[in-house]
Amino acid sequence: MYVHGLGSASTVYHAHIAADPRLAARRQLFVDLPGHGISDRPADFGYSLEEHADALAAALDAAGAAGADIAGHSMGGAVAIVLAARRPDLVSRLVLTEANLDPHPVPTAGSSGIATYTEDDFVHGGGFAAVLDRIGPLWAATMRLADPLALHRTALGLVRGTQPTMRHLLMGLPIDRTYLVGSIDNDLSGREELTASGVHIEVVPNAGHNIMFDNPQAFISAVAGGGGSTNASRSAGYRQA
Repeated sequence: MYVHGLGSASTVYHAHIAADPRLAARRQLFVDLPGHGISDRPADFGYSLEEHADALAAALDAAGAAGADIAGHSMGGAVAIVLAARRPDLVSRLVLTEANLDPHPVPTAGSSGIATYTEDDFVHGGGFAAVLDRIGPLWAATMRLADPLALHRTALGLVRGTQPTMRHLLMGLPIDRTYLVGSIDNDLSGREELTASGVHIEVVPNAGHNIMFDNPQAFISAVAGGGGSTNASRSAGYRQA
């Protein structure tokens, strides 16, 4: 299962990955989280990380896909961690791409910027349009499809994080865990602690936050359970969460 980041959509970010011959024999699921892409956007949904994780659990249950490999990007990686902690029967392996591990992301993160608005100002007062203008065309292409209310509540949930934190949940999971970090920023904190808990950290060359675009061959190798990486030319990336 592929899980996208804040304001994104799974097929846009991962269809080219799933089409690779190394993954062709696998059953692969693309999920747009509630309020994103083509999914429903209920106004009475809280859009917390836990509620998003429960939505993923419902999708996996409906698909009969217990013991799945989950590839989660950015905010989607945080949701995948919560899913694995809440429903260990559904997850056998995590491949996390620059996933959020701690609450209160840096001020330059998309979620932090969105969270500076009140819900009303973001949804009705021009905040959503201002954010779309600020983030650039790559991310805006999918964020414009998201429901503004859902996007704001999801950003607040990501800024709030979980208790215990996503980092501590990840370190306590008794499953195979790979964390991909792009070499361009390479700003993952707490590496030693993560490694000591059994998390495999791979620095992907010539890649920023959107590793699946910047270095797709390395990303495919990680999803396939391979290893190693292939250089690719750098492309623009935006810090999504």
